[in-house]
Parts: sequence; C-alpha cells; structure tokens
Amino acid sequence: MSKRPVKTSYERIAFVASDVPEAQRARQRLVRRYGDAKPEEADVVVALGGDGLMLATLQRLMNSGKPIYGMHRGTVGFLMNEYEEADLQARLASAEVTVIHPLIMRARDEVGRIHRHRAINEVSLFRQTYQAARLRVLVDGKERLPELVADGILLATPAGSTAYNFSVQGPIIPIGSPLLALTPISPFRPRRWRGALLPDRADVTIEVLEAEKRPVAAVADHDEVRSVRAVDISLDHSISMHMLFDPGHNLDERILGEQFGY
Repeated sequence: MSKRPVKTSYERIAFVASDVPEAQRARQRLVRRYGDAKPEEADVVVALGGDGLMLATLQRLMNSGKPIYGMHRGTVGFLMNEYEEADLQARLASAEVTVIHPLIMRARDEVGRIHRHRAINEVSLFRQTYQAARLRVLVDGKERLPELVADGILLATPAGSTAYNFSVQGPIIPIGSPLLALTPISPFRPRRWRGALLPDRADVTIEVLEAEKRPVAAVADHDEVRSVRAVDISLDHSISMHMLFDPGHNLDERILGEQFGY
C-alpha cells in the first residue's frame, strides 16, 4: 500500500450506488448535476453507499485501474468520504490516493478442485459444524503451528484490519505497512496464541486436519468455498486499486484514529 499523487482533474465521472433509497436519490441528483459516464469510459468512479458497496465496486473494477472515490450514503462508512454534492470535481482534483492490493485465495475442496478468489479485506476459515476446527498453519512452506483448535482463522490486509480482524481482537495495521495480520477466531488451543504479523510477501498455507469429521469453509470477503482441505493465501502485488480520500481524512488517518479509539 502506498500513496501517490492523483491527476489534477477528472472530466468524466461514473456514479454507482447501493440499493438503499438514500443512495439512489443521491445518485440521481449527482447525475443531473455532473452527468454520468460508463464506468469503463470514466476518468473516476464515485461510489454512493457504505463499505459494502465500496468493496463490491473495488472487486468489480479490480483490473481496470480506475480510481474510486466513495461518499457515505449507507450504514458503515469507514472507507467512504463525507457526502457533499457541491464542488465534487474540485474535491476529486484535491483528493489523495491510497493504493491497495488484494489477497488471492486458492482453496482446494474435498474432491480436489481449486477455487481462486480475491479479497480486499480478509480471507477467513470457519468451522462448518458444532465442532471446533483443527488447522495446521505454514508460512512460506515452514510449519509454524502444528495444530490450532479454534472456530477458525483469518488473514487480513491493512485495509481490512479494522473490519472482522479487529472484531476478533486482531491488530490494527497502518495502511502503508507491508504487513498482514494472521488472527485466530475464538482459539482454544494453543491457549496463549493470539496471532501474528507477517510480511506482505508471505505465502500462508492453512491445512484442515480431520476434514471429514470437522469440515471447514473458506471465505474471501464474500466468496465462500465449502469443505476445504487446504487454503493458500498471498497478497497479489500485480493488482493495484486506487482509492481517493479527501485531504486530512485519508485511510491512514482513520486507521490511526481507530488505534486510539476515536
């Protein structure tokens, strides 16, 4: 993750909105005021909604290189700027860009099929039944945890470290840090293991022990694979996504604020 200067102006704006009526009304007003280009032809995409819409828009345009500027018209708006209709082009011109990269998950299921999905926030493994999962954790091919007994485990990016990772007591990572958070979900054994911070070049493999008796699902943001046997996770540095933030309200500042509880 890094910050780069943005272009000085955006002429063609594409507006996307969640299904929430408030977001749809905002889109209509903004389209009347600024026009509406197709996302593939636009200089910038403005997403109206909450963090769910922002993640969906980033996923949809992951390979396009289009900068995305979010305005909060939803529920949770950690990844969004404040909503304001006036002077949008000036705000876009002065915005700061944060470059983020997705995780790539390669999950092998019970019949040996490989499922590939990308995640912006985290890749998670969960128990599918009432029994705790038994997992083996390897980093760069070296066994680091022969057995984790828990509800599951997740690997989070800095952008995702304030989401599910934070709710299961994982560390908040500054957005520019070359780190990933490996965090257990309701761990039972080892009792004192609370996770690890890994280099963002690390390759993480999680193997499911007693997979038939204790089935496990793997989820990359919202893409789920059931009854996995092993999951490989790494950061895909070949894909760069550009998020735009108003000066003084960028993602670095918000994450720092979360660390101090404000």
